[in-house]
Amino acid sequence: VQLQASGGGLVQAGGSLRLSCAASGRPFSRDAMGWFRQGPGKEREFVAAISRSGGNTAYADSVKGRFTISRDNAKNTVYLQMDSLKPGDTAVYSCASRPSILSSPLKTTSGDYTDWGQGTKVTVSS
Repeated sequence: VQLQASGGGLVQAGGSLRLSCAASGRPFSRDAMGWFRQGPGKEREFVAAISRSGGNTAYADSVKGRFTISRDNAKNTVYLQMDSLKPGDTAVYSCASRPSILSSPLKTTSGDYTDWGQGTKVTVSS
């Protein structure tokens, strides 16, 4: 599957951005989706995940209450709404997918995902 992330940019602390990730090449509704990020000098870390139907979501503690993951299976797109952004959110954000069965628990480890997009850069200024 091919994944194309977009929506990154420069924003002031306290601001908002919405990232999008468009998928193609495999029936989108069969995949659970995740967002990960890698900040300057840091390792890649989990941000959020969403189930095939969108009914289940999971978040890293650092973004819980500020970020919202959602998906539109008709548009083959997953979103990450980021509010109350902080300088510590500065990173390259990548979307990832993994085929899953309906009852499969959400995964928060990058190694559990099979396909990755190229990443979109988010910079939050103080």
